[in-house]
Amino acid sequence: MRFGRAGDSQFTTRATNQLMIILGVDPGTLVTGYGVVEIRNGKALVLDFDVVKNRGSASMPIRLHKIYSALCSVIEQYHPDEFAIETAFYGKNAQSALKIGHARGVSILAAINSEIPTAEYSPREVKKAVVGNGAASKEQVQAMVKTLLGIRHSPKLFDVTDALAVALCHFQRRGKPRPNSVRKKSNGKAQNNAWKEFIKSHPERVIVRQ
Repeated sequence: MRFGRAGDSQFTTRATNQLMIILGVDPGTLVTGYGVVEIRNGKALVLDFDVVKNRGSASMPIRLHKIYSALCSVIEQYHPDEFAIETAFYGKNAQSALKIGHARGVSILAAINSEIPTAEYSPREVKKAVVGNGAASKEQVQAMVKTLLGIRHSPKLFDVTDALAVALCHFQRRGKPRPNSVRKKSNGKAQNNAWKEFIKSHPERVIVRQ
């Protein structure tokens, strides 16, 4: 799904008002989510998001090639300044972790081949940055992402909002405007205030671990 078309008052041309574009990725061999976020004047605006879906019957090399090719196309279209991806979660299922590692590898390769700086964040770190709680549920992450980016309808898959959350995490933790930008740099106060205000207004969405 793409956003930021001409005529939308919320967006202006990237050539005259662009600060930074971040590509966030939630890797998986069956479903890889991605989200493209533009940072302008300290505010995050969504440009595009979608998933790369693979058939379960497809061989691993075919799946990885599709993920790589799809992300290369996204990079070619939006020319992101930064790339952020979620690290693998090493749980009890080592085979699943290994497969995620494959998807992470080709995703990072797509960014590196285009000489895009990359950053990695753990699932807990992403949740902490976006929701304020490292143990937040996917539903809570989705609700916050929708609020921060003004997305009206919930995507069908959590992989999409997880990917956008990774991009937002990168913005909060490490995002900086382009060095050659003529715009003033933002300290991200507006974004942080939005997160705090949302948490204050919706305490039921925050899980507090004792």
